[in-house]
Amino acid sequence: MWLTKLKIAIVEQNTDLIDKLLDEVPKFSNVEDAQKAMHLLREASILLHTLKDETSENMKQIKRNTSFIKSTQPQLDSKLNIKS
Repeated sequence: MWLTKLKIAIVEQNTDLIDKLLDEVPKFSNVEDAQKAMHLLREASILLHTLKDETSENMKQIKRNTSFIKSTQPQLDSKLNIKS
């Protein structure tokens, strides 16, 4: 059951469920299930690193976009002008 849930979490890229499942790793009754779990955990690790890298790139792009938008805005006089 745990292996099936982990497979589904990886396919759905559900990081919250992966995290929850990592907290509940069962004791495996045979070597085959343990090997399947190791393979799936490797896949989960690759997925998490990929998502982390994508998030980092997205944050950098947002920073560049924000900087560009600020540079194209007219400079406003920040002083209070009361001479009218």
